[in-house]
Amino acid sequence: MSDKVVTRFAPSPTGFLHIGGARTALFNWLYARHTGGKMLLRIEDTDRERSTDAATAAILDGLSWLGLIWDGEPVSQFERAPRHRAVAEELVRLGKAYYCYATPAELEAMRESARAKGLPPRYDGRWRDRNPSEAPVGAKGAIRIKAPADGETVVHDRVQGEVRFPNKDLDDFIVLRSDGNPTYMHAVVVDDHDMGITHIIRGDDHLTNAARQMVIYRAMGWDVPSMSHIPLIHGADGAKLSKRHGALGVEAYRAMGYLPEALLNYLARLGWSHGDDEVMSIADMIAWFDIGDVNKGAARFDFAKLEALNGVHMRRMNDAELLDIFINTLPYLEGGPAIAARLDDARKAQLLAALPGLKERAKTLVELVDGAAFLFAERPLPIDEKAAALLGGEAREILRGAHAALKATSGDWTAAAAEAAIREYALAGGHKLGAVAQPLRAALTGKSTSPGVFDVLAVLGREESLARVADQID
Repeated sequence: MSDKVVTRFAPSPTGFLHIGGARTALFNWLYARHTGGKMLLRIEDTDRERSTDAATAAILDGLSWLGLIWDGEPVSQFERAPRHRAVAEELVRLGKAYYCYATPAELEAMRESARAKGLPPRYDGRWRDRNPSEAPVGAKGAIRIKAPADGETVVHDRVQGEVRFPNKDLDDFIVLRSDGNPTYMHAVVVDDHDMGITHIIRGDDHLTNAARQMVIYRAMGWDVPSMSHIPLIHGADGAKLSKRHGALGVEAYRAMGYLPEALLNYLARLGWSHGDDEVMSIADMIAWFDIGDVNKGAARFDFAKLEALNGVHMRRMNDAELLDIFINTLPYLEGGPAIAARLDDARKAQLLAALPGLKERAKTLVELVDGAAFLFAERPLPIDEKAAALLGGEAREILRGAHAALKATSGDWTAAAAEAAIREYALAGGHKLGAVAQPLRAALTGKSTSPGVFDVLAVLGREESLARVADQID
């Protein structure tokens, strides 16, 4: 066994990459990066009815957007079926498994009998020690593994601790169906072994599978990987995460305007912590992460916390980097495509100049679209209800004076120059600064809230600013 850590993320392509799957991928990726190992990707597409190419593409797209890049080519489990079959047949040759010819009616009778006694349904082992020559003519049997009948199977789990399973509960489960198709339980073990997986990190809903999978490892004489079963994510109300809680595909989080780094930071903190650190960069997470530090208890997903954390990441991010992510995300954001269509070099420069003020007020990229809308608005600006209220009464007279004061400024058109002109005008006219700034903001942006009004003037430039104000005076 090599010393190098090899983890794997193994989603089923029956839908999008949901948020629980994204966290499992993250923990695998962080552990691999932390230890200088690799994370492989396997698409568990054996369920041909429900697996789709579109779902596979969505999973790859979701991982790529998050930056959880896997090593090597993705492996298709379905394509490896001949290898799974070969191992099942090898188990029979080794005397560790056998062909079972129980009919559906016989299996149903076993289930009924167990149910009547209040026991879990189990196969009664009737073909375990029979001579294969007794097989019905022309019947294709299923292959069942010989599970140990007494004692217990112990899973040494790095998150759950030592978990014991009485062997009498394992029964001789099927590894190859009578139609020649491998079961999921069997395919996973063969794939993990062949891919050289050293550490299995997955949801704790797989914990009961771990004992059965160990039976196959031992029967083949293979090393059992280190196991870590991480708790599932629950909603804020403590119930298992569902669509109403945010069990959405990661592409929904992109459309809601979350930064990949902020989403990863939030997911990492669901069930794992590093002291009191709430805000972490990707580099921090890689440096600090250890699978042994993951909690046993379920974590609760809270949109308000995610949004607040996203705001922190936006404010901390370098403006040029944030602009880059913002522009790349525009096609997915509500109102984004309209901005993207008008984003020439001059507007990009304006947007970059406006970002320090815009990001102070925004917690998501969607709010950034909303905040930046004034830059892209066509004159005369649409004025919203709250802004219209600020333009009523004597506000227009005040605005007329402000327009004249701004027009009279000479030299460079900067936020400082605009501020000096407006302060001087307010003082001379006996107005409070807010009484001038509020209608000015409404005229410039069509809204009652925006970045600082002097920053807005600087970003829009002399010509556009004066024209927008003039529109509201006339």
